Amino acid sequence: MTDFTSRRLEIDALRALWAIRHHGGITRAAEALGLSQSAVSHKIKRLETSLDCDLLSRKPGASMFTAAGEDLLDYAGRILSLHDEALLSLSKTSLAGRVALGLTEDTTCTDLARILGRFRRLHPNVSVRTKVRMSLILRGMLERGELDAAIVQVFAHEVRPTDAVLFREQLHWVKHPDLSLPPDGPVPFLSFDDECFYRRWAFDIGQDGGVVLETVFECSSAAGIVAAVNSGLGAALLSSRHLQPDMEIITHGLPAPPALAYVVRRGRKVRNPALDTLVAEIESEISRYGGLALAS
Repeated sequence: MTDFTSRRLEIDALRALWAIRHHGGITRAAEALGLSQSAVSHKIKRLETSLDCDLLSRKPGASMFTAAGEDLLDYAGRILSLHDEALLSLSKTSLAGRVALGLTEDTTCTDLARILGRFRRLHPNVSVRTKVRMSLILRGMLERGELDAAIVQVFAHEVRPTDAVLFREQLHWVKHPDLSLPPDGPVPFLSFDDECFYRRWAFDIGQDGGVVLETVFECSSAAGIVAAVNSGLGAALLSSRHLQPDMEIITHGLPAPPALAYVVRRGRKVRNPALDTLVAEIESEISRYGGLALAS
């Protein structure tokens, strides 16, 4: 057993461990952190040596982390959060002002919530007013000058040079495995409501190939669409985070959906030092972790 006083929890190693969990493996974690795979592996091995225990399971078919690794991850998240907040506190300024920020529902319970909480603690004289709406509505509010910035979902080809990309994922057509889609008749479509840009794509570009969609279920929440898919009511467009093991991805017969991105988008001609600082902190978090985790 390694002597307790000789053990060390290196911040870079903890960040690498957290990135492996966040990105689902060493290879993707290395890409996100801008390191080689061997460099990430070396950081983890050195941490395992220091702690005298295995953190990653290297057995085929086993879960990614050992029990000790799972335990350490719980602490790693808190340690990294406090470490980063401490560094930011040393460089904070007497910032004041107001920020009108838009969020989508699925970004309110994510890394972004933690960043906003930290921002409030570090800058108590900045008032952040948050509105939660669907992406299409938030984009309209930005255009009308009702928001200073918004965190929205867009198609990947719509990302602007001034956007800060938080997360990328794929959009899929899905159905229940027991559901057979008609080869000639209309496809039963499980749709988000009129303010969803998935729906607009489906009825605009998605039907160009001669596919006819018939809306049989409409719901504003992803949870409702997921439940309808699992019940075998029809086919739906869902992002990768909302896929479940018992869903079947449809690869033939329907147009391939475009990729998605979550971005921080600023309002036009907005000059706001408080907003500049908030966006800079979000971008710094992206740089450290190679992206932000979003809830499924």
